[in-house]
Amino acid sequence: MRATVYHGPRDMRVEAVPDPTLHAPTDVLVRVTHACICGSDLWPYRGIDEMGPGRRMGHEFMGVVEAAGVEVHTLKKGDRVIAPFKYSDGACDFCHDGITTSCRHGGFWGVGDVDGGQGEAVRVPYADGTLVALPPAVEGDEALLKAILPLTDVMATGHHAAVSAGVGPGKTVAVIGDGAVGLCGVLAAHRLGAERIIALGHHPDRLAIARRFGATDVVTARGEEAIAQVQAMTDGGARSVLECVGTQASLDTALAIARPGGRVGIVGVPHGSEGLGLGTMFMNNVTVGGGIAPARAYLPELLADVIAGKLDPSPVLDMTVDLEHVPHGYRAMDERRALKVMLRPS
Repeated sequence: MRATVYHGPRDMRVEAVPDPTLHAPTDVLVRVTHACICGSDLWPYRGIDEMGPGRRMGHEFMGVVEAAGVEVHTLKKGDRVIAPFKYSDGACDFCHDGITTSCRHGGFWGVGDVDGGQGEAVRVPYADGTLVALPPAVEGDEALLKAILPLTDVMATGHHAAVSAGVGPGKTVAVIGDGAVGLCGVLAAHRLGAERIIALGHHPDRLAIARRFGATDVVTARGEEAIAQVQAMTDGGARSVLECVGTQASLDTALAIARPGGRVGIVGVPHGSEGLGLGTMFMNNVTVGGGIAPARAYLPELLADVIAGKLDPSPVLDMTVDLEHVPHGYRAMDERRALKVMLRPS
């Protein structure tokens, strides 16, 4: 089969790799029909994160089951399925607690002998605990399938930020970041009933999506100017702040614009943001939560709303490529000509 393979900074190649096979009776094989390039894939692409050559890329995908192990009980050949960005057994104590990203037997796609999602097929370990079957009615509805795809990662992560920040009806929320996760954070806050949503970002086309997703205000300033604007707009800060970038500057801004007694949900993958302003947190009684989103735990709830027509994060997918043009998709995202690229391998 063909798959996307990392060879070094700005060197992604689509090349032939061994076809996946069942390794364990709890595995299934999935033919990938839809996948994504993630913003976090750009860190190794840009050479910021170290990654060895030969790594299979992609952790956001859905497709059709082609074969199932004898101990798979909830899935069968022909089922359309969606995968969260980490696999998990669904049976350990952390999975039972809803923290599926900490599964004792789980892991990341593309690591070791596990396939990445940016290819033609994937061997899925612990299929019963990892995959969610989609109802047959979605088959052939490309608009609906496109709306479902972001649940693999960015919509679940935006939702995790909102939940961690205590977003609820009537709340004032500030969302830092206008990437796909930040925009999905805006959509999640709107879904949870926030009354006022302030989107902080710098790209007019992305902020237009934020408005479409429910943002009532936008702030395009940075640093101290942005902090002063939000403080003035909210008379002391937002009760809920979603940090969706992962840099030290964005974290500092998040703590500074949180209202005393407020909550900050951090989901931006940390890059140079190891310093946490404990003094600000302590003096203002600000609670900080979040982390890597347990997407598998959120999938049933979010999927039900997408299928019911109540939730549609598909506008974050603004470019579509076939498998051969995945390197072009990486370049487009790196150069900010695309917000998030959808891949159609088959």
